Amino acid sequence: MNYRQKVLLLLPAMLLFLLASCRSSEENYDPRHDWKERNAQWFAEVYDAAQAEIAAAKVQYPNGNDWEKHCDWRIYKTLLKSQDVQGPATDYIVCKINERGDGDWSAAYTDSVRLYYRAWIMDENYPESKTNMNVFSQSYYGDFNKTTAAPLAMPVIGTVEGFMTAIQYMVKGDDWDVYIPQQLAYKDNSSDAVPAYSTLLYRLRIELVHKSGTGMPGWR
Repeated sequence: MNYRQKVLLLLPAMLLFLLASCRSSEENYDPRHDWKERNAQWFAEVYDAAQAEIAAAKVQYPNGNDWEKHCDWRIYKTLLKSQDVQGPATDYIVCKINERGDGDWSAAYTDSVRLYYRAWIMDENYPESKTNMNVFSQSYYGDFNKTTAAPLAMPVIGTVEGFMTAIQYMVKGDDWDVYIPQQLAYKDNSSDAVPAYSTLLYRLRIELVHKSGTGMPGWR
């Protein structure tokens, strides 16, 4: 029996082995492998990029808070911890301003807001990418259209820590992207939609800031 004949005889067995190996790999593949570390790295990258943008703006516009007019990035420490101590990056949220509102005040802890939102987590099927995202919650569907979407009325209290912090810095008309580290989100808690240790990305649009004790006005 020559070499060619031996190979032809072995070929079916080799194919069966390869198919079995592929099936075994698929069965053992965990799309959420290293989920905690991957999400921590994602937030750290966003935090570092925001810090660099803010630092550059402060150098270019050094007079007081003049830099804020020329930089769309903000980093805010959770309002549930002392503002007098620096703390780690995971004590902070990162915000990207898409549109600046014209409201006169921000919501307090006891106030309510009407807002539109859409929320994402990292797509577990693209472990090396930070641009592939999965929507896990939203108050509207499809492309945002203010004439057809209805804002959600909600109290500030009771939301996750990072979400609550962002709302208390926003005014009516603000449109922000808000990055929330796992420590200020759901931490080690999980649901069908959000795995434990997920970094969250929200797009928040504030329609109304409503002060506590006066009754939430009707919509339209």
